[in-house]
Amino acid sequence: MDLAQTVTDAAQQCARTAQAIVHNVEKVLEGKHQQVELALAAVVAGGHLLIEDVPGLGKTMLARALAVSVGLSFKRIQFTADLMPSDIVGGPVYNPKDGSFTLRPGPVFANIVLADEINRANPRAQSALLECMEEGQITLDGQTLPLPAPFAVLATQNPIDMAGTYPLPEAQLDRFLIRLSLGYPDADTEAGLIQSQQFSHPISRLQPVCRAGEFERLVAGAHEVSITPEVAQFIAAIVRATRKHPDIRFGASPRGTLGLARMARALSCIRGRSYVDPAVVREVATPVLAHRIIVQGQGAQAKDPHDIIQAILMSQRTPQ
Repeated sequence: MDLAQTVTDAAQQCARTAQAIVHNVEKVLEGKHQQVELALAAVVAGGHLLIEDVPGLGKTMLARALAVSVGLSFKRIQFTADLMPSDIVGGPVYNPKDGSFTLRPGPVFANIVLADEINRANPRAQSALLECMEEGQITLDGQTLPLPAPFAVLATQNPIDMAGTYPLPEAQLDRFLIRLSLGYPDADTEAGLIQSQQFSHPISRLQPVCRAGEFERLVAGAHEVSITPEVAQFIAAIVRATRKHPDIRFGASPRGTLGLARMARALSCIRGRSYVDPAVVREVATPVLAHRIIVQGQGAQAKDPHDIIQAILMSQRTPQ
């Protein structure tokens, strides 16, 4: 068997694993195939996901279903105004019997962590996630503890209810690989929910679909996806254009460039491709870059970041 055939077989195996995960998650989140694919790609790429939408659209269910489907550990942290950093990362606990202290890891020590309504916590609590999101580790009581691998934070926030919230600063927004919105279901899907979820939720019956080592091979497969020099230049040109656009005050940093490449690799991998097509770059550019730019103006005068990124994509020549 030659090398090309080996690469093709590995790509097809990755696609089969990914399709099984996506199909399983869609038992819980119907009619959202693209969003489920993007969420899976973000975790495969080793990134973090910010889901921004109104209540009741399945943000929490997406995180839970994804964790169950790949057989990873899952913890949920409900962010509130009185949340302390120790409630997230843990800390020393006093033992009154012998006067000693025992280091207690917090709920952040899991493969997939749901930071529910992250913008309701104060900045001090929000910042507790910075080290673990960027470095995959936590420093507690002078000790540096590695987090489980893979590790992904799936955070949610409600964009319409701003009372009692603390908007995420740009530095923390930049830690998220992608930001996406689920949106309302279509009429047929919503009508079907009445039958499928009237007495119980499908999440209670969901089972893992990944055997031991399969998800790790999927992650490794994403690392093997190739990017040609022309496509790499295409990615860099898109990000550089965000720094020159007249409607953008601050463009995306090189972290955005690397994030766009990682996301394109991961999405190509779960679709069974061994290389990155420019069309995939265009598909993931908005969820990767829209939350990384700061637009000119405020309120009604400011243009939608998504529209600006789409305009930039239209101005870029697609490599052959």
